[in-house]
Amino acid sequence: MAVEEIHAEMVSSVWKVLVEPGAQVSAGDTLVILESMKMEIPVLTEHAGTVEEMHVVEGEVLQEGDLIATVAAG
Repeated sequence: MAVEEIHAEMVSSVWKVLVEPGAQVSAGDTLVILESMKMEIPVLTEHAGTVEEMHVVEGEVLQEGDLIATVAAG
């Protein structure tokens, strides 16, 4: 089974977590919303599947490359 790892693309803070582990998601669904330089940045999943694990909490500061979530395909 393929697992998609979703990483932060820039230094940002987690503004809102929209899904929990076990949630079914479709390609293009927003998992979290990050905030950087007063801009809201939605983080999307590229594939449909099940959220295995969320690695962030609201208010957390992320560095570029930090793991946000894992999604199992299918």
